[in-house]
Amino acid sequence: MPLEQVLVRLGVATLVGLLLGLDREVRGFPAGIRTHALVALSSAAVMVSALKLTETFGDADPLRAIQGLAQAIGFIAAGLIFAARDTVHNTTTAANIWLASALGIAAGAAHFDVVVVATGFGLVLLVVVGLIEKRLGLAQKNASKKSADAD
Repeated sequence: MPLEQVLVRLGVATLVGLLLGLDREVRGFPAGIRTHALVALSSAAVMVSALKLTETFGDADPLRAIQGLAQAIGFIAAGLIFAARDTVHNTTTAANIWLASALGIAAGAAHFDVVVVATGFGLVLLVVVGLIEKRLGLAQKNASKKSADAD
């Protein structure tokens, strides 16, 4: 894999991680711009490395890298979620971290169509749906009811 391809794949992953993290950063949640960018970048780096190993040795299985990333990101996302009394917080941030990792994997595999479409849907869910919730007063209603998805 030429260096230019590595730069593009890791660069795209970093960019989408930055975009996804911006919403969390603006809203003041613990996993923000840098966290999301690092998760996406590291996922892409693992994927690119797995693909390069396959090129070099032929018998390496890049799917195992995806399995390992899924487990690792599950632990990170679970660590973001916390419960206090009858409330659960940071579920949206945890799901967003999971998406950043998936986008990093897709960018690392050069599946840029998946990256573009999934980033678009992710941003719609974070920004547009968030604005709709706010406009309809759902965010305040959920916060006052101590909803499980108030973030």
